[in-house]
Amino acid sequence: KGPAMIKSKALPFTEWPAVLDGTMAGDVGFDPLCFSADEARLFNYREAEIKHARLAMLAAAGWPLSELFDKKLASALHLAPFVDDANRAPALLNGGLGKVSPAYWAAVLLLASAVDAYGLTKVNDKDYTP
Repeated sequence: KGPAMIKSKALPFTEWPAVLDGTMAGDVGFDPLCFSADEARLFNYREAEIKHARLAMLAAAGWPLSELFDKKLASALHLAPFVDDANRAPALLNGGLGKVSPAYWAAVLLLASAVDAYGLTKVNDKDYTP
């Protein structure tokens, strides 16, 4: 059997995609929609997945930490706290986003763009790994 005839461990009724060679962590031949048609697309999707996972981990840690330390940091800096009376961080669901300055969101967008632009300068390096 050639590589195209090997069945996926994840979906045994489908063929293992040729570009997935088992060298990446968790590679068990799962690509039912054929997103990884070639190595360049596989690399781009892999990099995007890693970036999104890192951002999700920061958010998962940052949300509860902001609720724990907001009042303490605000009082130390002589600022009004962002959390509400129930110690909930500002969110779309609790209506607290109006407390956050648009200048903050502009700064966040600018910083995120700068970090991503820096990452794009490194993509073509020989030893680059996301």
